[in-house]
Amino acid sequence: MNNVPAVPAAAVPDDAYLLDVREPDEWAAGHAGSAVHIPMGELNARAGEIPQDRDVYVICRSGARSAAVTAALNNAGWKAVNVGDGMQGWASAGREMESEGGNAPFVA
Repeated sequence: MNNVPAVPAAAVPDDAYLLDVREPDEWAAGHAGSAVHIPMGELNARAGEIPQDRDVYVICRSGARSAAVTAALNNAGWKAVNVGDGMQGWASAGREMESEGGNAPFVA
């Protein structure tokens, strides 16, 4: 994805609106505690939930799906930024993570 604004996970502001577009099983394994989960396949139906008055940081596992979502959101009028290294980068940077069900969080 050329011309998609991107930052590494380590540079995402603590108060950012973080949109996680991974599948439910990936989310359950481990996610940023402050993230909002809208799987990529549900974005069209749930786009109204995404704020248009602030930057939206989009994250997936590696940065590929989120790059596509970032491009689509920007083309539709949002101000979106791809988290280029995804949840893999988030975990590597030691950023806060949690899981569903109480197990130790990991990137699936």
